[in-house]
Amino acid sequence: MNTCSCGSSTNYNDCCEPVISGAQLATTAEQLMKARYSAYVGVQMDFVFESTHPDHRQDYDHEGTKVWAENSEWLGLEIVGTTKGGPEDNDGEVEFIARFREKGVLREHHENAHFKKENGRWFFTEGTMVKPKPITVSKPGRNEPCTCGSGLKYKKCCGK
Repeated sequence: MNTCSCGSSTNYNDCCEPVISGAQLATTAEQLMKARYSAYVGVQMDFVFESTHPDHRQDYDHEGTKVWAENSEWLGLEIVGTTKGGPEDNDGEVEFIARFREKGVLREHHENAHFKKENGRWFFTEGTMVKPKPITVSKPGRNEPCTCGSGLKYKKCCGK
């Protein structure tokens, strides 16, 4: 079985291929997102271009995108969440993380992708990068175990 690269655990021919080939339209924004990821994996840049809304194609670099897709090792797609974007909606947002290796370096592309449906067809419009959440370190309470692992209460150990 040729498992689809979008992470669905189904056969590519039954999953993203019909959307990429044009045999069927994506019914949701998430389905289009998954098909676009699979198109990057398969270096099918015509689909990536055609599934981008016409009003948002002006900065699209077809050849540069193709070279990047060819030279990346695609490691997986994680759908973090979806807002709207269902069959009855006309817009939606899909937060995703695409993992890949580029020039030997592991990378993550974390984005909120925006989609718009026109005449029954979903299009990607634009993406907004998701910034990493700040790391917060909280000091343990005085009577909690010390974080150094001594077994003593924080106030009797590192909290002095």
